[in-house]
Amino acid sequence: MDNNTLKEGFLGQKMIALPRTVISIVKTNPITQKFYVSDLGYYPMANHHHRIRKNGANQYIFIYCVKGKGEIYINNSKIIITPNQFFIIPKNIKHEYKADENDPWSIYWFHFKGTLAPELYDRYASTHSNIYKNVPFSIDKIELFEKIFNLFNSNYSENYIEYANLLSLNFISSFIYHDFETNLETQQTDTLIDLIKDFLLNNLNQNFTLDEIAEKFNYSKSYLHTKFKVKTGYPLIVFFNLKKIQKACEYLNYTDLSIKEISYKVGFDDPLYFSRIFKNFMGKSPRNYKQSLK
Repeated sequence: MDNNTLKEGFLGQKMIALPRTVISIVKTNPITQKFYVSDLGYYPMANHHHRIRKNGANQYIFIYCVKGKGEIYINNSKIIITPNQFFIIPKNIKHEYKADENDPWSIYWFHFKGTLAPELYDRYASTHSNIYKNVPFSIDKIELFEKIFNLFNSNYSENYIEYANLLSLNFISSFIYHDFETNLETQQTDTLIDLIKDFLLNNLNQNFTLDEIAEKFNYSKSYLHTKFKVKTGYPLIVFFNLKKIQKACEYLNYTDLSIKEISYKVGFDDPLYFSRIFKNFMGKSPRNYKQSLK
């Protein structure tokens, strides 16, 4: 049986526990069945907040601390949570959490489930070495929570619930994928890769080998191949061809150029080879792609 030592609420607290009738709807809704919230709230300066679940919870629990601090016990480990840190407790796992006695935490929290939830938790667990992470405070996040809370609190029509759950997924994902956003910022400041991409994008009508590009930028081709793939997800020449095909799609959408003319404009001297590369990326020939636009 769960043990909750909280006897009184917290000044300024807010929470919503969605009724079973709503949960039964979201479980079968094709949109919300992938991710849905069952409970959410905000506990400011949550003095004496203490929860023990010997059998765990049947939902995942997201906790985001904005002030004070608290403790979470899980898998025989103690985790201290301080401002701008978050934690997700997996479902069906014995756990305990409580506010610090001298500096009780202020937390935003969600209980969530759905077919997407296990994969979302796995992504979180594999991305954060200590299973929690510092996230800079953002007023946008707080405003988004308020919007979600008001949606859940004001209307239980299916459209409202769908929207509130999608926003909740966005909210929690912004924490789980915070490292990816940081990495993206780092990638965007990678001068070498940016220079190469700019060069390729400005020369889509040309053909270059990896050797030629490596010589132009004065790096070994093996170094460029590895670095470019890590930063973009594609080998350099595959990325170059992809951008050529994306440009060809623009021509097919917005011009009356023939396929042969487009082939030349994106650096392919052989229209048959161009069509083969186009189909590899787009799943259909340039002619069929053009016909599908009608």
